[in-house]
Amino acid sequence: MKMIRLFSGDDGQSHFEDVEVELEPVHVAHFSKAFHTDNIKFGAIGNIGELSWHPQAEPAYIVILRGAMELEVGDGTKRIINTGDILLAEDTTGQGHITRSINGKGWEFLIAPAK
Repeated sequence: MKMIRLFSGDDGQSHFEDVEVELEPVHVAHFSKAFHTDNIKFGAIGNIGELSWHPQAEPAYIVILRGAMELEVGDGTKRIINTGDILLAEDTTGQGHITRSINGKGWEFLIAPAK
């Protein structure tokens, strides 16, 4: 299983990294190790067009439940975060990232602080 990591680099820019989430068999399913969080919230964002450069307020796991969003980092790299994708947003310092709506639509998500 893959997770997209968005993090602050030593250069003051945000960067993407693909992270493999290891799964171990447990009975009929496969589970990852436990990820620590205090709470989860559900949210929705409508068509925001573009939200200019901003860092993440706090490290968080974000799972897109419906729709998609586009993120851009300082070197111009863009990633579309789609329904079902897991994003670990840790770029809490530096320039941050740009967030965009896709095709004039918003998205629904689950967000949980990363500890």
